[in-house]
Amino acid sequence: MDFRRIRDVGVVVALLALPFFFLRANVKRADRLSALDRGLLRVSAPLEYRASTLARGLSSLWADYIYLIDVKADKERLNYENARLRESLHKLESEVGETRDLRRLLQLRQTIPGESVTAEVVGKDFSPFFRVTRLILDRESRSVKTNDPVVSPDGVVGRVMSVSGDAVETLLAVDAAFVLDVEDERSRARGFVRGTGDPSRYSAKVEMVDARDDVEVGDVLVTSGMGKLFPKGLAVARVSKVLKREIGQNQEIECVPTVDFGRLNTVLILTNYQATRDPIPAKK
Repeated sequence: MDFRRIRDVGVVVALLALPFFFLRANVKRADRLSALDRGLLRVSAPLEYRASTLARGLSSLWADYIYLIDVKADKERLNYENARLRESLHKLESEVGETRDLRRLLQLRQTIPGESVTAEVVGKDFSPFFRVTRLILDRESRSVKTNDPVVSPDGVVGRVMSVSGDAVETLLAVDAAFVLDVEDERSRARGFVRGTGDPSRYSAKVEMVDARDDVEVGDVLVTSGMGKLFPKGLAVARVSKVLKREIGQNQEIECVPTVDFGRLNTVLILTNYQATRDPIPAKK
């Protein structure tokens, strides 16, 4: 056996024996430690401290890693639950809104004499010249005909232009071809509301209002009942601008419809309106 092999064997034996001596020194009582044991303890103490610190650090990192995985899983679960609850809330709010609209429509129907048919807004076709809303009747009715008034709980919507089965084309009250006799709900000043036909916004103007008549911004214009097309007292528009003229000239008045056409969902078509002098009851 040559020297190199003897050296390798000695190193292996020493490395195998070293842990034994360290362990032996650590388990001995303090009063029975030899000089060799105390030396081994002085050498092993820093190593054990570093090893223990490293182990605690690795354990902490592993625990944090597992914690973050759990937090991520909880976050994904909560995000899913939140999205599901938001969707359910949106659906519930939509159903509540539809129920409220139908209840208001039913209340309006009970205040107007004659027959009527409910319809749902399903489409709009805008052009620079007129605005037509496509309606679908809730039930097929042969009583719907051209020029029948179309109303909502918020006021006048327009009139029927054409009927094809359960589909109804409606001319909105903001179309330039739509004219309606109205009066100021506050002062009883008379005039005619005509749509502007502006494709960029829902607007109208009031014509034939004498300069001596009392009309102010914010006044509500309602149907006068003249012509017997619409019941008396239905809201049509709210005054947004008044330009006074000299005596003998008509005032220049602008207004906006009381109906929010952008959010209109359901309407009432008066198929056999019976004209009456009694106005529609005022909203409480």
